[in-house]
Amino acid sequence: QVQLVESGGGLVQAGGSLRLSCAASGRTFSNYAMGWFRQAPGKEREFVAGISRNGDSTYYTDSVKGRFTISRDNAKNTAYLQMNSLNAEDTAVYYCAARYSSSTGTLAANWRYWGQGTQVIVSS
Repeated sequence: QVQLVESGGGLVQAGGSLRLSCAASGRTFSNYAMGWFRQAPGKEREFVAGISRNGDSTYYTDSVKGRFTISRDNAKNTAYLQMNSLNAEDTAVYYCAARYSSSTGTLAANWRYWGQGTQVIVSS
């Protein structure tokens, strides 16, 4: 089992920034690709960003490219999502996810472990 705990969400004005953290425990963190998903009210959960086991590959959905950065610190068992230039469309609950794989994937069904989510609200 892998336990994931997100933090760093909150209320921010449009144009502002937030940094989300995902602390992992339970298994060897460096064996897992990490991802961030989000779910807005009335919408399906969508892939935001993913990072490979050793951090050498990252992937982003088009809407966040150039604004969000995913990273990880395997020594601290933590993944991060730096979010800049936030806009109202970024408002959602953000979830951290892990999968026992060397690569990431964009389908939520392919990720086994999930955090409880952290709310991000961007006011316009």
